[in-house]
Amino acid sequence: MSKTLMIAGCGDVGSRLARRLAAAGWSVYGLRRDVAQLPAEIRPVAGDLQQPVCPETWPQGELDYLVYCAAASQHDEAGYRAAYVDGLRHVLGWLAAHGQRPRRLLFVSSSGVYVQQGGEWIDEDSPAEAEGYSGRVMLEAERLALASGLPATLVRLTGIYGPGRQWLLNQVRQGYRVTSEPPLYANRIHAEDAAGLLAFLLQADAEGAQLADCYLGVDDEPAPLHEVVGWLREQLGVTQWAEENSVRRAGSKRCSNARARALGWAPQYPSYREGYAAVLADQSSLRPV
Repeated sequence: MSKTLMIAGCGDVGSRLARRLAAAGWSVYGLRRDVAQLPAEIRPVAGDLQQPVCPETWPQGELDYLVYCAAASQHDEAGYRAAYVDGLRHVLGWLAAHGQRPRRLLFVSSSGVYVQQGGEWIDEDSPAEAEGYSGRVMLEAERLALASGLPATLVRLTGIYGPGRQWLLNQVRQGYRVTSEPPLYANRIHAEDAAGLLAFLLQADAEGAQLADCYLGVDDEPAPLHEVVGWLREQLGVTQWAEENSVRRAGSKRCSNARARALGWAPQYPSYREGYAAVLADQSSLRPV
């Protein structure tokens, strides 16, 4: 089933999504500033989401789907608003100017819109009452997507990990400590599963499935951070501890993927164990003999 997709903000997850759908016969456009980093199977669109001027290479024909998958390059309120609110508004304007009306918009959001801190289970219907600027701006962008006039679905991804995302591994190697009482629950999704969920939703819509207006992107097993750190220490052979606790987490919640699973999606990496095992195996294969 050949469809045409525009991925606005085609970074790591967007490129993984593009590869999957290009392999399935879709025509995929990827918009980013540096198109030299796009995979060969993606049709490049060089542009800056934060600028109102439409890219010169914006496609002229019909676009069946739009995935808005931006990432803020400036981590303050102005940077977040430019990336998520202004950028989405620009893209919606470019669509209107070209008379394009995609069948659906997927807006890639974040579980950071939730502020629950007591380890409780969260789903798509839980109150999203972000207090920090990042969550508040993301909620503003979500409202813009839902009010765009296009059929729209929010995909709230949890903490993405995978190749090239080394923060936690580096912390563990340095003797990272994390409190165990009360447990700090963290939620994660492998980058391939994040892309896989987006691809699944797009293909389900193309096949006539009724999508909800929001899905949580998370693996099957939210886990206490001290458990994840302990497992990684064992895998890495780390025995030393840092002198001070270095964790700085404000929230603790457990996100459920039941809605996405009910539609038929399943993660390739159901927990941190399978996902990080694949990351570590990939790193081992790259080491010089």
